[in-house]
Amino acid sequence: MNYQTPAMRRALAADYVIGLMGSAARRRFEQLLLDDAALRAELAHWQDTLATLTESLPEQPVPDRVWHGITARIEPQVLHVPEKRRFWNWLRITAALCSIVVLVFLGSLYNRDDARYRATLLSADAQPALKVEAHADYLQVEPLTLAAIDSTRSLELWAIPADGKPISLGVIPAGGKGKVELSDAQKVLIGKPVALAVTLEPKGGSPTGKPTGPVLYQGALAAL
Repeated sequence: MNYQTPAMRRALAADYVIGLMGSAARRRFEQLLLDDAALRAELAHWQDTLATLTESLPEQPVPDRVWHGITARIEPQVLHVPEKRRFWNWLRITAALCSIVVLVFLGSLYNRDDARYRATLLSADAQPALKVEAHADYLQVEPLTLAAIDSTRSLELWAIPADGKPISLGVIPAGGKGKVELSDAQKVLIGKPVALAVTLEPKGGSPTGKPTGPVLYQGALAAL
């Protein structure tokens, strides 16, 4: 992977400051910082730019009505239930608790983050514009600061391997949020060191199989 291109260095510094790097990627980046003063300057720029996001907010008093509402919800309630129904109440409570445990377990399986690679694509003025997460069978894209485009246009995502020849990964969903399904060949490509780029194309994507419009966003895909 070529760490000397300006776009790559900006993307790596931004991912490091925002916290999008995995532990292995962070260690590699920190090793690069030791011998690269320019990269340290790029990192400092991002830290200064995003420092305002860490400033604390002024304290606001909580209205009495809010505290009263909280107290009313957590105070013990007296249940007037005949003695002979205790067993059935206990059974219903046990069944409800078991259902909650099962739902939480299934939800954790469904929402498990199996992302393998991640990239933050930057605009020409080095602003984070699009987040891309590579999963086993698809790419999950999420807009950060995407510019609006005409309804007759589409944003197309490209992989740029070591030979420099762009390969289309598909059209980004309208609005910039959603999934981009991967073919078997694209899955193999994602597993290698590549850069990503987004171009402005006619509706539905490039008619030639190659980029025809300007490059709007770009960044490096890093392993988590």
